[in-house]
Amino acid sequence: MTDETGLFIGTGGGERQILNFRRANRHGLIAGATGTGKTVTLQGIAEGFSRAGVPTFLADVKGDLSGMAMAGSPTAKVHDAFAARAAEIGDTDWAYKDNPVQFWDLFGEQGHPIRTTVSEMGPLLLARLLDLNEVQEGVLTIAFHVADKDGLLLLDLDDLQAMLSHCATRADELTITYGNVSKATVGTIQRSLLQLRSQGGDHFFGEPALEIEDFFKLDEQGRGIVNILAADKLMASPKLYSTFLLWLLSELFETLPEVGDPDKPKLVFFFDEAHLLFDEAPKALLDKVEQVVRLIRSKGVGVYFITQNPIDIPEDVAGQLGNRVQHALRAFTPRDERAIRSAAETFRANPGVDVATAITELKVGEALVSLLQADGSPSPVQRTLIKPVCSRVGPVTPVERGVIRETDAVGAKYDTVIDRESAEELLAAKASEAQAAAAEAKAAEEQAKLDAVQAKEDEKQRIAAEKEAARQAKEAERVRIAAEREAQREAARQAREDAKPSFTEKMVQSAARSAATSVGRQVAGRLGGQLLRGLLGGLFKGR
Repeated sequence: MTDETGLFIGTGGGERQILNFRRANRHGLIAGATGTGKTVTLQGIAEGFSRAGVPTFLADVKGDLSGMAMAGSPTAKVHDAFAARAAEIGDTDWAYKDNPVQFWDLFGEQGHPIRTTVSEMGPLLLARLLDLNEVQEGVLTIAFHVADKDGLLLLDLDDLQAMLSHCATRADELTITYGNVSKATVGTIQRSLLQLRSQGGDHFFGEPALEIEDFFKLDEQGRGIVNILAADKLMASPKLYSTFLLWLLSELFETLPEVGDPDKPKLVFFFDEAHLLFDEAPKALLDKVEQVVRLIRSKGVGVYFITQNPIDIPEDVAGQLGNRVQHALRAFTPRDERAIRSAAETFRANPGVDVATAITELKVGEALVSLLQADGSPSPVQRTLIKPVCSRVGPVTPVERGVIRETDAVGAKYDTVIDRESAEELLAAKASEAQAAAAEAKAAEEQAKLDAVQAKEDEKQRIAAEKEAARQAKEAERVRIAAEREAQREAARQAREDAKPSFTEKMVQSAARSAATSVGRQVAGRLGGQLLRGLLGGLFKGR
């Protein structure tokens, strides 16, 4: 049952509990132990918003919410209980109806794929997703900055991995400019990326990226589209689940214009298993969550956290949740007792309701409800019977899911992956160019070495040739000189031969020499005799 001012939650204290549309963007909380009726309450509120023309987004962690696409059935096990509840609370409009549903799935198996780019995710959320420490987050931030500065698109995990490798090769240069960038830290981030891939996280990054406008559609009857995220498989990767939903909230916050407090929300966002968003979250992330929750109200978006225990929500965030539905809690442990006391303290007191006691006594489908009134103040808490839902309680069949997926307004828009030129391709091209240049330089160097060796060999051969030529010239000169000497000797010999007398001349000369010799002897004899006599005469005279 929905009117122009709000949607009917249930009846409590004899009064109809109405969630005022003008205050629906002030956020809310649906809490309670397992099996107390949280899912049915969530389903009923989402139905009410849809019929009022308000699109919603729900994370379906168990698969039950997919049944919102189908009308309930009189043959269902819950029919009698629902019919009795509708009569008891005076819900005269209750009847089985379906809802316009779009199915989404990060893995693309049970719904349209949801993707974003690494750049849109940003280093803060990605560091949360990769479970990085402050130093590693700092290096990741540097990688984002360098990519932006160099005009490199970071679309998917391959791009990020390539960018990190690029930063590792430039570690010394980047350290001087931005601070310490060590290859060891980059290696740690790369290992975290590998773990994210093993969890299927690479399905979430890429193109075509989600267009938020696809969440804000109405069907031909003016009903708001119920966007259901298949999160049963996603819950196996709780960090991916919580980071994705926080990213989605951030995208809504950054994309939507300011509208203040509209007559009804533009979108209502239901965050099931909300404690996963805050588990082990660093302060910077908690501050971001608190900021987004606080400010997204003015964008016309209501955020409703669904969790088992209200103390799972940090106080700064819980303080922003004006509409509260508290199902039963069980006081089995000291923590449960603290949760009960904490929940009791968050409600506006009602003299007729002992909140702390009532929380442990609530039946399935019964809750303590406090909603923001027209003036913005919370209503006194009331013990309320929650209205029954009109759609199916339980999941759709695979066949039904397939038909709905193929016939909704989104169609095949996101089914085909687009892999355009981005950081990985550009860096690979640069690396290829660098390798080609290095190979060319190496080839040139090798050729230079070969040329040097050849030049050296040529020089060696030239020197050897010159030496051989010099040797040959020297040998030729030696031969020439020897030949000249031989010729001279031969000429001298020939001259001597020519100068020799003939036989007759020899005989004459011989005779002449003989005669000369005889005469000489005679003359010498005579001269010698005379000389001897002269000497002897002189000798004797002296005596």
